[in-house]
Amino acid sequence: MCCRGVVLLVVGLVLSACGGGGDGGVTASPTRNSPGPETSQSRSAAPTRTTPQPEAPVVVLDPGHNGGNATALAEINRQVPAGRGRMKPCNTTGTATDSGYPEHAFNLDVARRVGDALSAQAVRVVYTREDDDGVGPCVDRRAAIGNEALADAVVSVHADGSSAQGSGFHVAYSDPPLNEAQGEPAQRLAGAVLASLAAEFPVADYIGEGGLSGRDDLAGLNLSERPAVLVECGNMRNANEAAVMSTPEGRQRYADAITAGILTYLRR
Repeated sequence: MCCRGVVLLVVGLVLSACGGGGDGGVTASPTRNSPGPETSQSRSAAPTRTTPQPEAPVVVLDPGHNGGNATALAEINRQVPAGRGRMKPCNTTGTATDSGYPEHAFNLDVARRVGDALSAQAVRVVYTREDDDGVGPCVDRRAAIGNEALADAVVSVHADGSSAQGSGFHVAYSDPPLNEAQGEPAQRLAGAVLASLAAEFPVADYIGEGGLSGRDDLAGLNLSERPAVLVECGNMRNANEAAVMSTPEGRQRYADAITAGILTYLRR
């Protein structure tokens, strides 16, 4: 009798502690275990917090002309928009040294060297053309590539073909500007590239002023919605400059100077 009473009393206490199921009873909440000591497994499961990394700047390099242009005159003579309400040919063949070294080959080689150096500095590089046996692209398409890439800077690489007496490089930019990017940003880019090139090469003595040339007739600059410049590295008709441009060492010098100017502009 005593033992049975104790058992009944214990059962009653257990039921009371678990709660009743009728109206007015308290619904039991899910049991929450007290946190135990931290283990290596719980530490590894915790989310890792990382510092957000800035996006890599984008530079579009535009090697002027193309190796197949001379065999596709109908295509490159096709009229395309050039900005400011004008039309002009899709592209041209470019110039060459008196010994036959073509501008289109010079432009691509220098652009590739610049691109390699920029990529090594964590800059994302986009080219308007990547080989030297194609046709075009047209000048309006080249501008569109820079716009679509949302480029932080667009640099067209060229060499001039003026009279043999002229020498030196110059940097062209759109003037008067047609949008905000063509204003202060493009002029600052032009100034940075000018300063780097001027430390290595003479400025042009036949065009522009102090190595800068504001232009309103270059489609790639007129149609750009990003900061853009065009670099005429030198005069291929000048024997001294042609000799420099025709060597890998000379092209590397041009590439190093252009790269330094771009990185200065990007503040890297």
